[in-house]
Amino acid sequence: MKIIHTADWHIGKKLHKHDLFVDFDRFVDWLAEKITFLEVGLLLVSGDIFDLANPSSEARSQYYRALLKLRNLNCKIILTGGNHDSVTMLNAPKEILGELDISVIGGMPDSVEEILVPITNNAGNIELIVAAIPFLRDSDLRTANAGDTYEDRLAATREGIETVFRTAANLCAAQYPNLPTVAMGHLFAAGMETSESERDIQIGNQAAFDAHQFGEGFDYVALGHIHKPQQVNAKVPTYYSGSPIPLSFSEQSDEKRILFLNTELSFIPESIAIPSFRKLLKIRGNLDSLGDRLKALPQHNSLPTLIELELQEEVYDGEKMLRFDSLVSDFKKTGYEVVKHRTIFSNVQKKLGQHYDSSEKLEDVRPKEVFLKKIVDHEYDFETRQNLLSAFEEILNEVHAAE
Repeated sequence: MKIIHTADWHIGKKLHKHDLFVDFDRFVDWLAEKITFLEVGLLLVSGDIFDLANPSSEARSQYYRALLKLRNLNCKIILTGGNHDSVTMLNAPKEILGELDISVIGGMPDSVEEILVPITNNAGNIELIVAAIPFLRDSDLRTANAGDTYEDRLAATREGIETVFRTAANLCAAQYPNLPTVAMGHLFAAGMETSESERDIQIGNQAAFDAHQFGEGFDYVALGHIHKPQQVNAKVPTYYSGSPIPLSFSEQSDEKRILFLNTELSFIPESIAIPSFRKLLKIRGNLDSLGDRLKALPQHNSLPTLIELELQEEVYDGEKMLRFDSLVSDFKKTGYEVVKHRTIFSNVQKKLGQHYDSSEKLEDVRPKEVFLKKIVDHEYDFETRQNLLSAFEEILNEVHAAE
């Protein structure tokens, strides 16, 4: 059996209000080519199909288009829900999708048997069993003796996850003896390297699951939730496939992957790099260096590179803030788009209260005196300070005239 393991599609994701629909379409086109070329018979998608529990109509349409494109390749598809997904939303069309040989397990069913998916070969014989375990919510893991303390809740969560996987492994062994088994899961395993775009799960990731608790009942464990592809230290081959496209600027240097298994040879997957459809670029520096680096960017005709700009200056300066805003708003270059910008000052501006003695009363402080003390924090030349002071006095006179 030839299998592809992927996860964390996050359909409908916006990166700082920028849609990633085109990025996902390009991934699906590439994935379809790989499924055809490798003659893959099973596709596993381990959770976080959508980015939002209530995805937009465009995101739902893209989901169904992707499934039909992949289904037409005679490839069995199994999808499980993640912590971003709505159980009811994913499960709503499961009967219709089931007729297309697409299995969807949005949430943990009442009966564990329902997560077992037998996979048949071309001769109609069962060749493999998949325990399609979705993201396990508190209601799936809560027990009567969970305890009231924080530590008790952590222990109960870990024990509940272990129980689900152990029960699924035992059922596979009892109902389908001597057949290879694969488990799917969506959780946070201890020791994993995360990015900015994963949402904390299971008590803020404090209930990190020791992957050795998966046991030895499965031949492979296909995990989702962590967006950087990586292997988990466990008793059997256990891997996060990662997300197929970058979902935050912290993932800009990640090499996105799918994992390919040929079970006739091994359950150690081959890692196949996904092409970079769009680049993310993070540029830091002072005002002059930012301007120079933006000017030096080479033009290109692929998907626009998304840029995060970070202004780094030592002393707070309102004039530099205005120039930085103009730099962002005036930036126009084919193939690039600034989607996020922020400023960092190493010498934090003094708070207003630090300019005065603690015994001084607010009603004794004059507006012009406050303004003079505040502009001391800025690197203005003499002429600029005089112009600012004149403008302030003009505004102050207008306020007094209106009283």
